[in-house]
Amino acid sequence: MRLAKKFITLTALSLTLSAPAIAQDAKAIDGAVKARKAQMSLYAFNLGILGNMAKGQADYDAAVAQGAASSLLALIRLDASQMWPAGSEQGAAAGSRAKPEMWNNMNDVIAKAMAMQAAAEAMDGAAGQGLEAMQAAMGGVGGACSACHKAYRGPKE
Repeated sequence: MRLAKKFITLTALSLTLSAPAIAQDAKAIDGAVKARKAQMSLYAFNLGILGNMAKGQADYDAAVAQGAASSLLALIRLDASQMWPAGSEQGAAAGSRAKPEMWNNMNDVIAKAMAMQAAAEAMDGAAGQGLEAMQAAMGGVGGACSACHKAYRGPKE
């Protein structure tokens, strides 16, 4: 009986001491999801500027286009590795649309990220060089975004 009581006491103490760590992990995952959503929003903001110019919905302005392209490239070059912890996939973390298969296909995810960086570098080189050059670079950026989203972004819940 004493052994059972000791076990229950130790188990309760262990759970009590680990509760802050469990909460911290949940808080860290929530923060990671919020951070990557913020980064994606900034991608969308800059891509919207470039896309509106490319589609003729806004006048082409070389300085504005170059600023958006340079910002996009800077965002892509950020070390986002801490924004993608295990346990932050859709269904496990509030607000996440990352499919669980992403964590099983890291080589493909990295290849897609590298393709996005290459496309953003091409856009950075083209955006301030004229409307036609910028429009030509949009296909690579759009294709890189789409490739990752089709494979690894789940539906809105």
